[in-house]
Amino acid sequence: MRASSPVPSSRAPSWRNEGLDDAWYPLSRDACVHIAIVGTGYVGLVTGACFADLGHEVSCVDVDPEKVDKLRAGQIPFHEPGLDEVVARGLESGRLRFTTSLPDVMDGAQFAFICVQTPPADDGSADLSRVEQVASDIAQYIQSYVVIVNKSTVPVGSRDFVEQIIRRRLPSNVEFDVASNPEFLREGTAVFDFMHPDRIVVGTASERAAGLLTELYRPLGAPLIVTDPATAEMIKYASNTFLATKISFINAIANICDGVGADVKEVALGMGYDARIGFEFLKPGPGFGGSCLPKDSRALIRVAQDNGYDFHLLRGVLDVNDEQHRVIVRKVERLLDGVQGKTIAVWGLAFKPNTDDTRDSPAFAVVRLLMDAGARIRGYDPVVGEGSFASAGIERAAGPIEAAEGAHVVLVLTEWNEFRWVDFTKLHAAMATPVIVDARNLLDPHSLRQMGFTYEGVGR
Repeated sequence: MRASSPVPSSRAPSWRNEGLDDAWYPLSRDACVHIAIVGTGYVGLVTGACFADLGHEVSCVDVDPEKVDKLRAGQIPFHEPGLDEVVARGLESGRLRFTTSLPDVMDGAQFAFICVQTPPADDGSADLSRVEQVASDIAQYIQSYVVIVNKSTVPVGSRDFVEQIIRRRLPSNVEFDVASNPEFLREGTAVFDFMHPDRIVVGTASERAAGLLTELYRPLGAPLIVTDPATAEMIKYASNTFLATKISFINAIANICDGVGADVKEVALGMGYDARIGFEFLKPGPGFGGSCLPKDSRALIRVAQDNGYDFHLLRGVLDVNDEQHRVIVRKVERLLDGVQGKTIAVWGLAFKPNTDDTRDSPAFAVVRLLMDAGARIRGYDPVVGEGSFASAGIERAAGPIEAAEGAHVVLVLTEWNEFRWVDFTKLHAAMATPVIVDARNLLDPHSLRQMGFTYEGVGR
């Protein structure tokens, strides 16, 4: 199927009149359908809970019985603002349920979303073993037509991979379709992002599956792009790696600003007013992290390599990102004349605010470099748990002031809003030397310098 133009899903898409049979539109505008969600990680839980909130019957399956029991009690295994309320509504209404039984989940399901993790392999490629296992398991329980939806971030060609697995394992000659439907959820705003998406991408060669997914997503009123599976899968990788490129670019610009005496915040402001560039992701810092941008960048480099192309531009993006960790460390070393035996208070360990996710967090990369250089680290993060501190060998403090007691520098590594409102008079008194390295450009340099702090940001 060729790509359509983006269209609001609140009305029939333009391609509906270009050969799609109305028979493939069995869902009424307000139809309630049975949706199976396989995997209750970040993507699966948000997707399932939000579909239930839209009025559908959603069954989520996970292999971890303890996790399922907690979810049945409304206990969310990670920090995501607003998700606990959506899950609670789903449980109370009976539209959202959790189970370890895949046969029960597949019984009568019209859609089955594969939402398992695809962690990076040693060579940077995406590990599809969990996707393969789920596809194999699903095949055993398909009794009637169902749309299998790849929601996991997968390499180009994975829709065909899943279809081949299901066809090999399918015990009977029953109809099904496989579609790619990449997610674009941002940690910290995932519920809002699901309910108010910038766009919805569907990749399928089946007009029937395209029609069903269009009707399923219609209430969200978002632009809809229907295209072939390979293009849909590529849209996900291209989007994330472009965002990574913007971050590395502005970090490189910030480092030049440090050298020439320019203010990167004003530079980014001047750039952002250009409609071709925009303001988003032009915020310098210690580098990008999280579960998507680093992993997807490495995976796309591998995809390019496997297809005979050296994606040296994207390699450079990752190189700049790694170097940015060292840039922050060098700032601290210069201001303290070395960090051996010095106490450093770290504010924030999550890779971004409003999440407890520390996967590939630049904060940990910076902390490791400082510890290797002999620094003692005491940290604080509003939501990151004790386990993350302990595994990194970081002393955990009860608050930002407590973290800074006797410290030689405060290092801001996550832009939690509460750090703006710290009592800086108390902070000044608590520190051994009043030095702040603001790796997120979160704080006001002028007021802090007036209070007697030595302040240094990134590119400022």
